[in-house]
Amino acid sequence: MVAIIKTGNSIHNIFNYNENKVKQEVAACIGEGNYPADADQLSTTMKLNRLLKQASLNENVKRNSVHISLNFDPSESNLTKEKLMNIANTYMEQIGFGKQPYLVYQHHDAGHPHIHIISIKIREDGSRIDTQNIGRNQSETARKTIEKSFGLTAAEGREKKQNQKLQPISMGKIEYGKTETKKAIANVLTGVLNSYRYSSLPELNAVLQQYNVYADRGSGNSRIFQKKGLVYRILDREGKPIGIPIKASDFYNKPTLKFLEERFVANKTNKLSDRNRIKNAIDLAFTGKGTSLPDLIKVLKKDGIHIVLRKNTEGLIYGITYVDHSTQCVFNGSTLGKQYSAKEIQERCELSTAGKQKISDSLRDKLQKSESPKTNQENKKTSFDPVLSGNYEKLFEKMTEILTQSEQSTAYIPKQLKGKRKKKKRRGQSDN
Repeated sequence: MVAIIKTGNSIHNIFNYNENKVKQEVAACIGEGNYPADADQLSTTMKLNRLLKQASLNENVKRNSVHISLNFDPSESNLTKEKLMNIANTYMEQIGFGKQPYLVYQHHDAGHPHIHIISIKIREDGSRIDTQNIGRNQSETARKTIEKSFGLTAAEGREKKQNQKLQPISMGKIEYGKTETKKAIANVLTGVLNSYRYSSLPELNAVLQQYNVYADRGSGNSRIFQKKGLVYRILDREGKPIGIPIKASDFYNKPTLKFLEERFVANKTNKLSDRNRIKNAIDLAFTGKGTSLPDLIKVLKKDGIHIVLRKNTEGLIYGITYVDHSTQCVFNGSTLGKQYSAKEIQERCELSTAGKQKISDSLRDKLQKSESPKTNQENKKTSFDPVLSGNYEKLFEKMTEILTQSEQSTAYIPKQLKGKRKKKKRRGQSDN
């Protein structure tokens, strides 16, 4: 089970989002918590007013709504409504929302079973529930307990652990025309915006582009740019925008430029301690044999770090961004330091591969000198050039053998280094 918690400043938005799903017949309200009647006996107005009334007890709390999604493994599609409600009630109790009014919706618009729970952060006495680090602390504890109690597939200890972390609500690469554009983009935004720590629009796009989504401000002289607007677009396989762009304000969670700018500021202070992991991984990749840029991309990818290269219209690289899926941090190259910028990384790759070629040439010459003399005809037939043939393993095995050989016979010692032989005294002979 994968749990995602989001807070917002509009109860109407999260309520209407789920109710609209019900109207579209892709969701159903299957239960409630702390309401005066069962969900099927409540009108739409009664559902909403219960939340609004309690939220009005403390108007100083701006982000007063809570939107939770509990996502289950595709193999668990046979979960009954009763079991889903038991899971929802247990989860809300364990994260500290057991006494809050909440509504539970079962959605059928994704490739895996999942439910949405909406609630508020204001208690009956008007006090506020602190949700800082609730996802890392209370939610993680509740998730593990529920997985054991209800026999659910664990989110940890599986080969897909990293994939689940990256795709908590059926994200994956969007293919234009296969799913509704707005719904597909919304799924990606839900999984990325509040999970990853990015501090600029290019850093955010470095993550979004992996799912064929792009946040676009438009050109500098465009109306949308001047009005500080933002649209989200789907990209094709070549990374080019396709289809109709959708305004940020059209999504229920309002991921506008203003919202993102607030995230940029908050994320700058939260991710300073995660830089060393990427820097160390890059430096380690340059040790040993020569490392080209494709080699570096492949090595870092195995460590959960994705490199995104920014190119101009001529195909020249002018920027580099690192996306660490393990820590969910995103860094522009220059943010890590000058030597991790696009220009320096390319130079380091060139020096690394040039050094490897220089060593290879030197070793080839030494190999040829170390071979016993042969006739020109024999050399043509039997000579072996590991460098030209690309057989580097045999080259380096031979290199090790040559470099560790003694240049002189161990039986020979120069006269200057020989000590004088001490005469053996005869028995009974004195020093005098």
